Amino acid sequence: MRILVTNDDGYQAPGIAALIEAMQGLGEITVVAPEKNHSGASSSLTLRNAIDVHERGERYYIVAGTPTDCIHLALSGNFLPHKPDLIVSGINDGSNMGDDTIYSGTVAAAIEGHLFNIAAIAFSMANKQVQHFATGAAVARQLVQRFCATPPPGIPLYNVNIPDIALDQLGAIVPTRLGRRHIAQPAVFKKKKENCLTYQIGEAGNAKDDAPGSDFAAVQQGMVSVSPLMIDLTATAELDTVADWLKT
Repeated sequence: MRILVTNDDGYQAPGIAALIEAMQGLGEITVVAPEKNHSGASSSLTLRNAIDVHERGERYYIVAGTPTDCIHLALSGNFLPHKPDLIVSGINDGSNMGDDTIYSGTVAAAIEGHLFNIAAIAFSMANKQVQHFATGAAVARQLVQRFCATPPPGIPLYNVNIPDIALDQLGAIVPTRLGRRHIAQPAVFKKKKENCLTYQIGEAGNAKDDAPGSDFAAVQQGMVSVSPLMIDLTATAELDTVADWLKT
């Protein structure tokens, strides 16, 4: 098993160190991680500038770009000796549930691997300033061991959120759908200087849809949420409505 490890918090983040350690002994490990924190980068690619890739050690590369750049270059830049069998992204410092998946660089790295027809799993701890990366690492190892022993059908793309609690307090690992957040908090005005206004993006909103079966509900109950994702954004149910509208 060849496992490619990445993240969006940067190669020096404690989460990726925990994930690399968790993958030891499960296969051949390669790390391709961003040089800096790119939280909220979504699936952005660096298109207007060349991207430096620094070789830090054997099968360890640091990319001066986004998480999506990391995976795109790893899979198309021919500097890896072999194509990976699985991409694992994280462990993120903070949750990526519901609407977060649209903005998340952690999830975006997994999505990029999926677009290259490689199975991918994104791991996030459902708390800022994480206290229990060891719990996340244990969950990641368990799920990857399961993947190695019994690969799921197709090309899976999983988004995993883990409560930030001690391992012995953790509940079951359950399949979930994405929930929904309220609109984010207002942007925060910082200062005005000449003709320039400075703002800070507001905090994410609270859960709006945290009904049973959602990722929010699972994590609130101390369980690990595993949400299978898909790339197709087509609102299929609206196609007939659009067809009727275009006829008018």
